[in-house]
This record gives sequence, structure tokens and C-alpha cells, in this order.
Amino acid sequence: MIRVDIRGKSFGDTPVLGRVAFEVAKGETVAILGPSGIGKTTLLRIVAGLDERFEGNVERPGRIAMVFQEPTLLPWRSVLKNLTLVHPGLTRRAARDMLARVGIGDKAHAFPGQLSLGQQRRLALARAFAGHPELLIMDEPFVSLDPATAEAMLALTERLIAEERPATLFVTHSRAEAERLATRILDLADRPAILTPANGQDI
Repeated sequence: MIRVDIRGKSFGDTPVLGRVAFEVAKGETVAILGPSGIGKTTLLRIVAGLDERFEGNVERPGRIAMVFQEPTLLPWRSVLKNLTLVHPGLTRRAARDMLARVGIGDKAHAFPGQLSLGQQRRLALARAFAGHPELLIMDEPFVSLDPATAEAMLALTERLIAEERPATLFVTHSRAEAERLATRILDLADRPAILTPANGQDI
């Protein structure tokens, strides 16, 4: 169980988040919706432990994986090395199996610059799931993709989440994406941002 109890977050004198409290159970996928600049990425960074300057408390498991808006790959390392460097205990065979699971098993010796954007996103997913995370955090993972590629990535992500069953928290501008992947949707609104009364609906 992930428990989030944020009482406030500011940048300097500018408050960004107000009271934001919710829980995410194992196997549950929670989507955060809200307009640009509302504080969705800030919320994710707090949950991930990347930002500790806030009022409140977050209880999170030890194994966390995060998928960013950009793939954040190491361009000077091969596809295979991008997995094994992040997960030192991962064998080459297990890494190859993970690449095959996301549909880029034939790209092990390629470099990120030789991959399409969709393939780079597949590698980012492989890197996240290779460590069998207890908590998966995704920050608009399907942004900038054409409709066909976005649909393929949605289907792949849906399958991997069903297979691994981590607690999952992701932000998106697309309510259709949220309704497709999430078991529950939370809406951020107002300034500083809080969860609105309509939040928490089951899908």
C-alpha cells in the first residue's frame, strides 16, 4: 500500500499543492488528471521520493520504477546495456527476455539514437518493468506519439501492468487514457492544487 498525505508544497513563496491525500493498493492503477501547470509532475516527484521539500508524509515501498515524459536513455550505451546498467543483478538472458516482452528483442545491440520514438518508449518500459517494481510511476508516457503508436503503447502497458501487478500511479492530460488504464481517477484542480470533490471515481 502506498499512502500519500501531502499538506502543502511551495516553490519559494508560490504554493503549488494544498492538501492531497490518497492511497494506492497493490495491483491498483490510479490516474491523476489536471491541466498543464497544476502540479501533477510535482506530485509524482514527491511520491517517488525525488522531492522531499514538502509538508506531509509519503509511505512507499522499496522497489520503485519511474517512466518519464522523455525516455531518458543513455545514448552512448546499447539497448541491452541500458537495461543491465540500471539493474546490475539482471542477467543478459533476463534482459533479452524483457526486450522481447516489449517487442524490441531484435534491437539489443542497437543504440537509442537508432530507435524510433516508439521503440525508445518500449525500452523505457522494459527498463521500468525489468526490476519488478512494487510501485510504478508514469509521467505522461504516451505524449508526442502518433495515434497508432500511442495505441500500441497503451496496449503494451496495459498487458505489462496486468502481468506484474504493481501499484501504479500515472498522470495524463487524456481522460480516455485514464479510463483505459486506471481503476480510479483523481482530479487535481485549484491553486494551490487539491483533489476535487469529484475525484476518486472507480472505472
